[in-house]
Amino acid sequence: MSTSRPRRILRRLVRRRICLRDAGIIAVVMVVAGYVAVAFDLFEASEHAADTATAMLELDEALALGVLLALIMLGVALRQYREQSREIARRRAAETEARRLAYQDPLTGLANRRRFEERLAAAIAAPPAAGATHGLFLLDLNGFKQVNDVYGHGTGDEVLMVVANRLMGAVRDSDLVARLGGDEFAVLAPHLMGPEAATSVALRLTRAFADPIASGRGRHDVGTGIGIALLPQDADDPVEALRRADVALYRAKTERRTAFRFFETQMDDAVRVREALEIDLRAAVAKGGLDLLYQPSIDLGNGRVTGFEAMLCWHHPIHGDIPPERFLPIAEDTGLIHGLGRWMLDQAARTAAGWPGDVMLSIDLLPGQVKDPTFTADAIRILAEAGLPAGRVEFDIAESTLVGDPDIVRTLVGGLRSAGARVALANFGTGYSSLYHLRDLELDRVKIDRSFIQRIDEAETARLVQALAGLGEGLGLDVGAEGLGAETGAAAADRLMASGIRNASTRGRSVTAAESLGMIGATATPPTA
Repeated sequence: MSTSRPRRILRRLVRRRICLRDAGIIAVVMVVAGYVAVAFDLFEASEHAADTATAMLELDEALALGVLLALIMLGVALRQYREQSREIARRRAAETEARRLAYQDPLTGLANRRRFEERLAAAIAAPPAAGATHGLFLLDLNGFKQVNDVYGHGTGDEVLMVVANRLMGAVRDSDLVARLGGDEFAVLAPHLMGPEAATSVALRLTRAFADPIASGRGRHDVGTGIGIALLPQDADDPVEALRRADVALYRAKTERRTAFRFFETQMDDAVRVREALEIDLRAAVAKGGLDLLYQPSIDLGNGRVTGFEAMLCWHHPIHGDIPPERFLPIAEDTGLIHGLGRWMLDQAARTAAGWPGDVMLSIDLLPGQVKDPTFTADAIRILAEAGLPAGRVEFDIAESTLVGDPDIVRTLVGGLRSAGARVALANFGTGYSSLYHLRDLELDRVKIDRSFIQRIDEAETARLVQALAGLGEGLGLDVGAEGLGAETGAAAADRLMASGIRNASTRGRSVTAAESLGMIGATATPPTA
């Protein structure tokens, strides 16, 4: 108690330091003034006054000191008033700035998520007139991540500021544009005259991305997907409104270009099915519920098995067999693809290590794996642990993946080939890859897409297959084919061989790891009808 009391007194003195300072100044001034008045007898003294050393202040001198004290107090009061006025102004400015920061995105100057959600709630609480609607637009940029990865976050911030300015120029003064975070934006357009007016707003927003954005060291083609929910038709509360606009945005983003989509009930149903599949897929990955099958590749001349392509398969307890093209995109979006891809390579490599040395393992590289900077090192380690030489592995990259990320693919291909692995371009003929990319990547092989093989009995398609085969050979690449099946008949194999193609993967003959050993070394004819 004895130590806390002095501390309280000290804190009070610190809080009142201005008042103490003023009181000290007044005391000093009055002492000096009193001394001067007494010592120099500022006013003429009466003859009855005592000696100056012992006389008290006379009345006129006391009045003068009182007037001086009043003037000093008035000055102090004015100064205190000015200081308090400035302090109040500073506090008001700080409060205004705090409110501004609480509702404003610091980078773009747009409204932030908090402000947007409050305005959205207010709009829903004030329904539009009959026949009118409020429009909720969610935007997510296409190609922005590549800008950040290649040019850095400084350039990415510049792009975001340009996007914000363009969006502001595309809407009405009464509309609210907000940045929700990252490269996500939102527009609230109240009191639109129906869905047609919402379409007009969406078209203006898409036109804002028509021209490349000049920023940093280049020009950047940035597009956007736009999901639209109409209020109150689609939702009557803010959370559901944002969710449904996000559902529509997901559909727009699947088109991989600038596009907009209105919310539809069928979209919601599809999203709910996808969410259920995502939950089941996570459980299947965690519990080892996925399997590998192997699709053989054969020598068209003698029917000998030359290799197998490893393929993921998922038997769902309710929906039965789910094809990879349905669950792999979910794995890509959720990040499951990285662990799943490593497991797939590990299992396939251990199986292939038991095959004869001239039988190849072919395995797909998915977009998520292509963008993984650690994939090459992980793949080499997995092959070494499995005891499978890298030269017996062929990694397949889809042509669409090459077109989408040529620089990333070039780095990956270089790393894999340096380790001794082979790299093939799958789905050849469908992805519009340029001759420059094919030559620059130094691939080992191209595989003509199965869509051509299934129609090779048509004369025009046969000529096209022959041209693709000649193109591959002209680039110094081995040429193979995908999807040779029983329905194509023996004539398909003959046409492929006439085009210079001697190796093809078969469709519809997938086998287990144990069954693959039984097929190797067998001599068979190409599948017939």
